[in-house]
Amino acid sequence: MRLPELPPAMLLSAALNLALRAGLLPRAPLEALEGRVLRLEASGIDVGVSVTLSRGAFRAASGAPDVTIRASLRDYLALALRREDPDTLFFTRRLAIEGDTELGLVVKNTLDAVDWDALPAPLAQLSARLARK
Repeated sequence: MRLPELPPAMLLSAALNLALRAGLLPRAPLEALEGRVLRLEASGIDVGVSVTLSRGAFRAASGAPDVTIRASLRDYLALALRREDPDTLFFTRRLAIEGDTELGLVVKNTLDAVDWDALPAPLAQLSARLARK
């Protein structure tokens, strides 16, 4: 049974928009995503979400993706917690980019540039708690 994509895509869009407003995500490189569909897939469990940047804000998207980034949930979490470097995951084939690879590299490099130390206190505490597990 496949789960509906819209609720998690809307949640991811909201989180990305909060990160944009808080200045955690740099806007300039993300302009390459304007009107393009980015799909994030979790390998092994056949789950994915698609988002697009429209007029400077992320929104849930549908249709064929311009770029798909695929990794396991564990590897996505390792990236978010800075336990793994995106390049290491990419070159060990644990992170795959399909479609417009140039756009995928922009996304990967933008996420790598996020200043995770600038997270608001509640998110920083959650991140620290997850890092200890």
